[in-house]
Amino acid sequence: MRFKPYRPAGADFSSDKQLKQAIKSILGYKPGNIFLYQLAFLHKSATQETNNGIKINNERLEFLGDAILDAVAADFLFKTFPTRDEGFLTEMRSKIVSRAMLNKLSQKMGIDRLIQLDTSSSGTFRSCNGDAFEALIGALYLDKGYDFTRKIILDRIISRYFDMDDLVNQELNFKSKIIEWSQREKKQARFNVVDEVGSGYKKQYVVELMVDGEAIARGQDYSIKGAEQNAAEKSWQKINGETIDL
Repeated sequence: MRFKPYRPAGADFSSDKQLKQAIKSILGYKPGNIFLYQLAFLHKSATQETNNGIKINNERLEFLGDAILDAVAADFLFKTFPTRDEGFLTEMRSKIVSRAMLNKLSQKMGIDRLIQLDTSSSGTFRSCNGDAFEALIGALYLDKGYDFTRKIILDRIISRYFDMDDLVNQELNFKSKIIEWSQREKKQARFNVVDEVGSGYKKQYVVELMVDGEAIARGQDYSIKGAEQNAAEKSWQKINGETIDL
């Protein structure tokens, strides 16, 4: 079934033709359902509201795109490094899909120029580029399906913007950053496993970072180490001035 979201009256989007051309320049294909892509670039600060009160922005597409990107990156790394252990694969995936990396990719690819923001709001937008990147992946998935999306991610993104040898040697340990920061600021930082989701091979761990007894952020992954890294990355962004939900 084709996805047909509601188009709000008077939405201030770029023309369909301009947006289609921009997406084709960035990802090399002509989009089908253009509204999905308009929605992907609609930041929550510029949320639109339908006549029946439903608020729409790119957060749902961001959620979907995050999951698709994680799956494609995990599959790619599993096949690229057949002899490396789960810890190595988790850290490599974190390097590819980290918020800092996605923010940079969005700028390199020109995605950042398509984002609709309400610059009059008081919020900070440090993650809006990475959020839009994930939302674009979500839109692509709904428009073209998983196989097409996987091919775009591998051929137009990973192969063009990532050098695996450099990535292996890149230091991106947010847990170490948090520990160093807490020691420098004379604060106590603790990572606690607060929940387990699923069972068997599908089980994931939920880790919460506490700083001086205050919950800062949570992370979730198939390993405790990966969940700690996710919580540490969110916490690092929050410490540096970005609002992050627990």
